[in-house]
Formats: sequence, structure tokens, C-alpha cells
Amino acid sequence: MQGFPVAKENRIPRDLWDRPPWNRWSFQHIREILPTTEVWRGSGPSWQIPERPLDLGQIKFSDHRGEKTCIADWLDNNYADGIAVIHHGELRYERYFNNMTERTLHLSQSMAKSITSAIAGILVGRGLLDPQESITTYLPELKRTAWQDAQLRHALDMTSGVRYDEDYEAPDSDIAATDIASGWRKPHRNVRNFQCMWDQILSLKQVSRPHGELFEYRSIETDVLAHCMERVTRTRLADLVSQELWQPLGAQENACFTVDSAGYSLADGGFNATLRDYSRFGQMLCNGGVGNGKQIVPLEWIDDTLDANPDIFHEPYNLGITNGAYRNQFWIRDVDRKVMMARGVFGQLIYVDIDNQLTITRLASWPEFLSTERKLDDYCAIDAITQHLTGVTHE
Repeated sequence: MQGFPVAKENRIPRDLWDRPPWNRWSFQHIREILPTTEVWRGSGPSWQIPERPLDLGQIKFSDHRGEKTCIADWLDNNYADGIAVIHHGELRYERYFNNMTERTLHLSQSMAKSITSAIAGILVGRGLLDPQESITTYLPELKRTAWQDAQLRHALDMTSGVRYDEDYEAPDSDIAATDIASGWRKPHRNVRNFQCMWDQILSLKQVSRPHGELFEYRSIETDVLAHCMERVTRTRLADLVSQELWQPLGAQENACFTVDSAGYSLADGGFNATLRDYSRFGQMLCNGGVGNGKQIVPLEWIDDTLDANPDIFHEPYNLGITNGAYRNQFWIRDVDRKVMMARGVFGQLIYVDIDNQLTITRLASWPEFLSTERKLDDYCAIDAITQHLTGVTHE
């Protein structure tokens, strides 16, 4: 996308914008590709996090293959766009790559699910949502779908039995249909074409197993949750995030969501923000829900998130996180530790280690949707940073 004007051979293919090599550019330029709606930061001052720079780039560690490397090489070899490390409330390390800057909005992918969860936790704290309530209490239209007997808890934890195929490479999968329904892709003759996300939600009629039996990652569960949130508040998701999170958090920049043809903000992956504002979000969680001098997310919601069940969390999701789990739209690295993660495909990560008062945010544009090898190396690098800053090691 270089040149004035951009030459034909340099333009991003409309239906391949999130694939390599084009995602190296597109993840930082979503507003130039897709329709979006603003998440206003408000008019107040931003939350100033003290800075005490420390060069962590030369920290040496062994990757998952046992080969020696260092933090700088890990970032370079894993298509990093930015990283920020906050320890004990101080910004210790911040680097940008691939032309990203402090003001650049970067696509979150599924870290958006955790943003959505934070708002859900606020609404639960106010009594507007009840995790044990039936989804159809909030959305009666879903009585004709596979969610008819599911609780909101099942959507929060992705344990409903709704049949939904999240195969990113299959052109006829349900997630491929979501790409079209959300406006991320153009209609295609080999995929079910829905005009918006709500229409796809209404179309899902089959169940694969009893609700609550097993965790299975399905992005559309987040969109069901978000529609419940919009219904009870009579407020669009982007405005909810602005009012309940971005403004009280003291975000430095406006954020944005991609929207479908009905104006619905894509809760499962369409959020875009700066590296520092993602870091502010993670640091607020690390502080027990306190950010910018105020309680934003209830501590009870964070405690509930950490109270996850590893017994229903199996392969392939637990590779590299023995004793891990998933709850309230967050990944839990180890249920015996207070570590919660927001993760997104292509390498997005907010790592919140409450025990060690450490928040690490890494944005990237991997060439793969998912990579077990890169994920394992992420944990090796994070553990090396943790040990360097705290002296704490984990086997």
C-alpha cells in the first residue's frame, strides 16, 4: 500500500486483507479497509502510567525446542508489531516495529472477547445480567435456536453445546460465514451468506453435546453475549465500551470496532486500539479492576474469572498450558496461579500476572492464524521476562 496513488500491484486484495503478507499492513489500517464505529475516549485526561525504562531485549532464554535466543530476537522472529511491559505499575519496556507508532490502532482479533467480558462483568455487578439466567430471558428470539436451553454462563465460558465449526482454513465453515456476516468478507457462492451477525445467530439450530459439558472455542458465543448486553442496556456495544471502560480507564486514544451491515460492533474480534491503551486495560485487571484511580471492573468478576474449571478444558486448547482453563472470555494459564490472558489469532496477547504484578501486551501479525510453536515460545519469553523482573521461576 505504498505510493501516491497506490499502484495496482501494491493494493490489498479485499478478501485477503488478514492473510500474509498483507496483514503486516492491514492490522494497523482497519479503518481504511472496513466500516468502523468509534469508541470515544471522552474528554478527560488520560491515565498516566509512570515510566522507568529498562532494556529487556537482551534477556536470554531457551525456546520450546531448547535453542538459545533472546527477547529481541523472539520479537523479530515472531512478526511483532509492538510490546509493552508494566511491572508494579511502571512501564518498564516499550518497543514498536513494522512502522507501528504510539498512536496506531491495531486490530485485537479475539482479545475483543475479553474487552466484551469486562463490560459484561460490570453489568453483572449492577444486576443487569445474571450468568445463571437463560439466554432466552434476554433474547426470546433464540428459543427457536440451539441456545434455547443454554444459560448465559455457557456463552461466557464457551461451554454451550451449539454446533459451530471454527475452522479458519475451511471455506465452507461457520466461521467463514461469520466473516461474511460481520462484513469482513464479500458474499461467496460456496458459503452461507448472512446480511449481519444476528441473522447467523438465528440460523444455528443444532447442538453437538449437552450445554455445560465441555469447553469448545466458538467465536459466535461472544456475539450472543454482546447482543444480550445491548438488549438489557438499550445501548450499542461501541457506546457501552466507551461509557463503561474507555472513558473511565483514561484511554489515550479513541478506539473503534468494525461493524456489520446492521451497525453491530463485532464483539468477537473487531476491536482496534493502541498498544498503550491495551496495556492500560491489562493493568486495570492486574490492579483488581482498578484503573485511573477508580474501580472499573468489579473485583468479584476477576475472582470469578480465575475460578475456572480445568476438567472441561482439553486438547487442542490446553497445549502448552497444563492445568489451564477458560472462563468469562479469558484464557487461564494455570488455575493454581492468578494469570489471565486475552488472546487473539495472528499473535495478539495481553498477559496479566496478578501474582507478580506484571502486565505484558504483545501485538503481532503472524503469517498463521494459530501456531503452537509460536505460542510455546511466547510462554518461554514471558517466563524469562518474569524471572528477570521478579526472580520468580515456574516449571
